[in-house]
Amino acid sequence: MSMPDFFADRLFNALERNEPEPGMLLVAAPGMLSEEFNRSVVLIIEHNDHLTFGVNLASRSDVAVFNVMPEWLPAVAKPQALYIGGPLSQQSVVGLAMTKPGVDPGQAPQLNRLANRLAHVDLRADPEEIAELVEGVRLFAGYAEWAPGQLDEEIERGDWFVAPALPTDVVAPGRADLWGDVMRRQQMPLPLFSTFPADLVDN
Repeated sequence: MSMPDFFADRLFNALERNEPEPGMLLVAAPGMLSEEFNRSVVLIIEHNDHLTFGVNLASRSDVAVFNVMPEWLPAVAKPQALYIGGPLSQQSVVGLAMTKPGVDPGQAPQLNRLANRLAHVDLRADPEEIAELVEGVRLFAGYAEWAPGQLDEEIERGDWFVAPALPTDVVAPGRADLWGDVMRRQQMPLPLFSTFPADLVDN
C-alpha cells in the first residue's frame, strides 16, 4: 500500500459519508499527488447529473483586485487579492460572498444561496449594491469541474472528503491555513492530519 493510499483509507474509514452538493467543501486528502489540488479546499457551487463545479478557496494569487476589477474593491474582503479558483478558464471570474446577518439571498436576485450566509454572486450586478448585502466578497479566477461520475470515483478512491462549509471559509484572512483549519474542526482522527506538510520532503 502506498503512503497516499494509507492516508486515503484512514480518511475514508474515519468519516460518515457526506454527499457532494452546493455549499459543501471538497477537502483534499493528505498526500494527494496532484499539484493542482494538493491541500485544496474546493467549495461546490453546482452539482447535478451533468457536472460538478466549484472553486478552490485556498489559493491566493499575487494579483491585486485593484488591478483587474477595481470597481469591486468596496465589496471585496481583505486581503484584496484575486484567488485562483481552479485550473479551468482562468480568464473568467467567480464571485462568492458571506452575507450580512439577516440578509435573505432569496430576496436578492444578485445572490444565489449556497449555505447559511454563503452565496454565489452575480458579477454583472452593481458592486455597491452587493456591498450593502455582504460582509465580504472574494473573487476567484478559474474553477474546477468534474464530469458525470468523475467526482464520485475520486471520493471513493479517497482523494477527497466532503464536509460542510462555513461562511467564514470564503473570506478567511490571508494568513490562515484554510486546509489545516478545516481539518482541525472535523471529527477524529482528521485533526491529527491538520499539520500534514504540503510536501513530504518537509516532514
